[in-house]
Amino acid sequence: MSNHRLIVKNLTVSYDRVPALHHIDLELSCGHCIGLLGPNGAGKTTLIRALANLIDKESGSIELKGHFESKLSPRISYLPQRSAVDWDFPITVRGMVEMGRFPELGAWKSFSAHDRSVVQEALSVTKLLALADRQINALSGGQQQRAFLARAWAQEAEVYLLDEPFAALDANAQSELQVLLHEMVRLGKLIVVSHHDLKSVPELFDRVILLNGELIASGTLAEAFTSENIARTYSVPAFTGEPR
Repeated sequence: MSNHRLIVKNLTVSYDRVPALHHIDLELSCGHCIGLLGPNGAGKTTLIRALANLIDKESGSIELKGHFESKLSPRISYLPQRSAVDWDFPITVRGMVEMGRFPELGAWKSFSAHDRSVVQEALSVTKLLALADRQINALSGGQQQRAFLARAWAQEAEVYLLDEPFAALDANAQSELQVLLHEMVRLGKLIVVSHHDLKSVPELFDRVILLNGELIASGTLAEAFTSENIARTYSVPAFTGEPR
């Protein structure tokens, strides 16, 4: 799986004819955890939603393993910000994770032994087995993020697009989420995370994308996460030394 690549060519997205993303070219490999960085309004959420084929493109293409656009789903999973979800919806953690199988099942198929096995695996990987019968409104913020990831795992996704998953989590929950994301990378998944805290980048990610309407830089931390690129991205004067 680590040889699979997500390839973005000449991607432009506009709102009311005003470009939010300009001619983005990217090639991302599975087996990496990538931080998507940029100021507010830089187009981070727009890029994530475009990669998930949730918004219209003005131009460009997105390819995973030779499949384009509509055929990408369900191999690409979008995990929105927690604030965008109705956590009072009456469903258990297991029920939420089972929803990840729905795109594969369609309207008429019933759960098979394979479906049940995948759901169980998802709960195990995300360490939610003990919480499987708990209502989702009783979960902590960190547990909610893990439930998101479990549903995506049940979807058998290869690419995970996370919009600010570390926001409003306490230190312990952030650490648990970090460990889980790194384990998923070890298992060959591609993780792309919209993120705002530059200080935590080196411990969370092995690669970064720097974005501000257009692509500023993409690559390893040594290649892309430099003071010059950060200054260009955030439109502030360059500072001395590598970022911490």
